[in-house]
Amino acid sequence: MTTTPTPTKRRSPLRHRNFRRLVTGTAASSLGNAITPIALAFAVLDLGGTVTQLGIVEAVFATCQVVTTLAGGVLGDRVSRKVMMEGTAAISAVVAGALAATVILGIATIPSIAVMGGLAGIVAALNQPSAMAMTKVVVPAEDLGAAVSLRSLLQTTASTIGYALGGVLVAAVGPGWAITVDALTFAVAAVAYAGMRVPHERPPHKASMLGDLVEGFREVMRHSWLWFLILQALLYHLFWSGAHSVLGPIVVGEGIGRASWGFALAALMAGFIVGGLFCLRFRPRRLLSVGVFFLAMTGLFPISMAVSDTLWPILVGAFLHGFGLQVFDIFWQIAIQQEIPEEKLSRVYSFDIVGSFVARPLGLALVGPVAVAVGFDTWLLVVAAVISGSALMSISFAGVRRLERAPEQV
Repeated sequence: MTTTPTPTKRRSPLRHRNFRRLVTGTAASSLGNAITPIALAFAVLDLGGTVTQLGIVEAVFATCQVVTTLAGGVLGDRVSRKVMMEGTAAISAVVAGALAATVILGIATIPSIAVMGGLAGIVAALNQPSAMAMTKVVVPAEDLGAAVSLRSLLQTTASTIGYALGGVLVAAVGPGWAITVDALTFAVAAVAYAGMRVPHERPPHKASMLGDLVEGFREVMRHSWLWFLILQALLYHLFWSGAHSVLGPIVVGEGIGRASWGFALAALMAGFIVGGLFCLRFRPRRLLSVGVFFLAMTGLFPISMAVSDTLWPILVGAFLHGFGLQVFDIFWQIAIQQEIPEEKLSRVYSFDIVGSFVARPLGLALVGPVAVAVGFDTWLLVVAAVISGSALMSISFAGVRRLERAPEQV
């Protein structure tokens, strides 16, 4: 059997029109979404918000997203995913524009930012399962691995630009105008999704939405590697969410400089880009056991924030965090796309999102008081030990070790 790739496998998935539209929309949204967390953090701090208040604002967004995601998954398997994506992108543009206006006009308060952030979380939750499941719809099976890698690469490239631009925009013109850019990117995404030509009719559903949800849960539990790594992701986000969203802007942004936090996030996303490029060529057969090994590199970012008061070590730690996480995420996405039936994919993704992020609001809400009690640096070291240690422990799980890449993807 020859080991030389066939000409079909060498061709870019960008030759598919619908895939081009899809990645245009997701990349545009990624650009804006990278800017907004930076802008929101400093909008709260500019209003005199404390570390605990910042954590609560972030927790409101995360909570609203989590509690709505399962509904988004069910709807994504019952109605047109294209309609779900273009509609939610348009609504997100309106919500982000309204939030930007309140900040620019000086009428924003910490509670109003939290409420509008919650609305944004609800709309994002309705969009995400459909958007994640759409890759399998717009490319043939032989292009799936390349499409997942390329989509991740394009999104993280856009996010890298957004993180660097976000720090600069906040420092130069303030948080409100930075959020305005996010609103514009959602409008671009809505137009791109509207241009997709995807015949995606759904058969009539006799089951209730609750019945569909139960069916999706059974599909998750049918795959041991799937539910096990969702639990591992839960632990990761419980500890890392607060370190990233709350402690990072304070330890790096306030300690070294506001633009420095933007550059640290840009280094993080640069790691994602290099990881994506790496995965275009690196195609191990055992997807998940290799992926969780790279995932263990994520602890280097919180370690660098804890031990360094200069920027360069933090940039290195951020880069390695992004590289390892991207390699794992691409292999994780390929595993889900190749193992889960298309008609259940949105629901499975919704359980993945909820299971992974359900503890995030708690982590965001508690990080302030816990970190103040034990010390910021000490807590960052605890976070590093948990996220790296749990990743390495996952290699010992049989379901993770045994899952292999589909033959047509090798």
